[in-house]
Amino acid sequence: MLKRRTDLAIEAKELWAETAAEQTQLEGVEARDTTQEGFSVNVVKVLNEQGASAIGKPAGTYVTINLEGLEKREDDAFGRAARAIAAELKPLLSVEDKAPVLVAGLGNRDITPDAVGPHAVEHTMVTRHLVQQLPDQFGSFRPVSAVAAGVLGTTGMETQEMIRGVIEQVKPACLIAVDALASRALNRVCTTVQITDTGIVPGSGVANSRAAITREALGIPVVAVGVPTVVDAGTLAADVATEAGQKDLDSEALAKFGGSLMVTPRDIDARVADMAKVVGFGINLALHPGISMEDIDMFLS
Repeated sequence: MLKRRTDLAIEAKELWAETAAEQTQLEGVEARDTTQEGFSVNVVKVLNEQGASAIGKPAGTYVTINLEGLEKREDDAFGRAARAIAAELKPLLSVEDKAPVLVAGLGNRDITPDAVGPHAVEHTMVTRHLVQQLPDQFGSFRPVSAVAAGVLGTTGMETQEMIRGVIEQVKPACLIAVDALASRALNRVCTTVQITDTGIVPGSGVANSRAAITREALGIPVVAVGVPTVVDAGTLAADVATEAGQKDLDSEALAKFGGSLMVTPRDIDARVADMAKVVGFGINLALHPGISMEDIDMFLS
């Protein structure tokens, strides 16, 4: 059977359910559905090693927000999406209101499906220097630093190495890492955001995994914000074949068909720009309680 690739915990759980016996319960994993600002939200908690082994994800909390209304340009969709991201992100930070935070945009800004992280940093309110130098005007803000870490091929450094060096200098209480992910379904590409307290493996979304960025590796809590921008071609072909009633799949043929090919929408430039901005604004709302969308616009302008 072809192994379907996905970085989303909700999809990993769905894949387990598709292959498990109907009466079998998924031990070590809890899931619930809720809503936030009118958007559907799924929370998957991997409780132990048994659950981690079952769905192939480390123990921790995975929150997936469905932002389809954003793409449809529904009324106040952008503001609601940013507030939904903030509401789900803030509880996972586990840091005091004024504790310093580092935001890292992972990925290659020259490859559009991998550019969500660097572009999200462009919409992040960087305040550390202002809090230090102008405390009377900016003392109420949280000290926030940001870095677009780049990739090994353009910097000669592992992303983890670069971020570790920055952490040693600015000493943040927490790291927020933003990166591109892979989904198994085209309808989740650039319409969902996954937030997790387990950290992230840079480049995993485009099958170029590097050293993990986790609490164990860096010594501080890591919250990852991921946006699926690609679908593995073999995974997509397998799902289409299954939906068409082809249950006896030729795994070798599908894997050969997919190879290293990734599928992404033709308007990926606009979609990545939209998702990077809403993620950046969501991070700002989570890190600076009390500010408004208008405040963020004014600050970034």
